[in-house]
Amino acid sequence: MTEIILLSDRRVAATPVVDNGEPLVDVRGVAGLRVDTRQADGDGSYAHLRADVVRRLLVAQDELPTGIRLLLVEGFRPPQLQGRYFQEYAAVMRAAEPDASPDRVRELTSAYISPPEVAPHVSGGAVDLTLCTEDGVELALGTEVNATPEESEGGCRTAAPRITGEPRANRELMCRAMTAGGFVNYPTEWWHWSYGDRYWALLSGEPAARYGPVARG
Repeated sequence: MTEIILLSDRRVAATPVVDNGEPLVDVRGVAGLRVDTRQADGDGSYAHLRADVVRRLLVAQDELPTGIRLLLVEGFRPPQLQGRYFQEYAAVMRAAEPDASPDRVRELTSAYISPPEVAPHVSGGAVDLTLCTEDGVELALGTEVNATPEESEGGCRTAAPRITGEPRANRELMCRAMTAGGFVNYPTEWWHWSYGDRYWALLSGEPAARYGPVARG
């Protein structure tokens, strides 16, 4: 079985960052990419990604069959929002396992929500997405985007064995396309892909991440 490296792993935090200063780009203005609004926020942060990430999404889009589109759900996430998500889910994990140590709670939380200090979304290098038709009808991928491990009975994991048939085929299609674009998947979330962040650097054997936390100004 392939090891699943969680974002709480010390190797992720130990990965250095040499930010290349690449700007955030509003994906809503990019021809060829489709953006969903379910995670829309007041200032449009969700629709921003680093420039090379956008280029790579277009590469991935070109790998898909005619009539199938990437549907982007969330990109950049402000650090304060990431922190709030992490603490809220940590509270759920503490309630579920009241005898768990703080390190164990952090590990459990990190299977679904990234620790703020290493979170891919705050770098502008991560994107949550799914697949849809040209008309915007979402394809079946086994669970909803952002389904928790509890509500999906583990089906949110990219390689979850209970996901078969058409949803499995669609996940494999997404994996091929996103891998062709140079992205890596966070294996506890089939919808989460990143490039240039610490997690990508660790899994890709790169000496340093290309993107660190960024503030929109």
